[in-house]
Amino acid sequence: MRTWEDIGNGIKNFFGQFGNNWVEYVLQLLVLSVVFYLIFKILKTNKAGKFIAVVIAVVLPFGLIFTMSSHFSQDMSILVILMVALLVFTMFNTEIKRNLLDSNIKKNKTKLERLTISGVDLIIEETIRAVQNMSKKDIGALIVLSSENLPEGIIESGTVVNAAITSQMIEAVFYPKAPLHDGAMVIEGDKIYAAGCFLPLAQSENLPKEMGSRHRAALGVTSVASVTAIVVSEETGIISIVKNGVVKKKYADASDLKNALSEYYWSDLTKEGKL
Repeated sequence: MRTWEDIGNGIKNFFGQFGNNWVEYVLQLLVLSVVFYLIFKILKTNKAGKFIAVVIAVVLPFGLIFTMSSHFSQDMSILVILMVALLVFTMFNTEIKRNLLDSNIKKNKTKLERLTISGVDLIIEETIRAVQNMSKKDIGALIVLSSENLPEGIIESGTVVNAAITSQMIEAVFYPKAPLHDGAMVIEGDKIYAAGCFLPLAQSENLPKEMGSRHRAALGVTSVASVTAIVVSEETGIISIVKNGVVKKKYADASDLKNALSEYYWSDLTKEGKL
């Protein structure tokens, strides 16, 4: 049976093979591990399975060789790690911003009442009714379903309403002569939390010309935060559902709206323990 002294000597012999710079090697290995953990987290969140396979099969082994091999200098090892980190940030900067916002959710910002299944169903019905009514009347609207993970600047740009969700209230906010109709409405759980909010606009030049400011705002906000946006076109009355920086559904009907709202209430919010 090995004694503690034997175990200690074994550890010393293991690190001793790296010479006097074993501390630097360990630190580099830790940094590399953190970098790849973040890579895997981002890729997994965005379902980039092929990229994960590439990282495992190619990038990770080469990174370990560069870091641990005595044929490469310490500066070269650090440079490799920094290049990998820069590559990931360049390719997934939007996803990184979104993940950072998600990790800083203010859970106590709004105290939500416990909702029953019938209560959630009623909210979904009221929201669908309002969206469809506005669509028939060609009234433009932009509704953001948030889990309290929007940048503070967005909420501060509008007006806190903190009102119950009813079709009459939603339609009143977006009535063309109402003072808050041009901005976005932010729904948080069972409340219309804010209205008249200004959102970051998507700057891509490849967007279709029929996409106006509301669609660009929906694409912009869903790119930087894990939220869902419902857009009603003022010109055509077409309803669109936007998530993760892309239009998930154009020409959305009642069934599509119900699916999006159900996913929000029974998935997004329940992950935060709110329902």
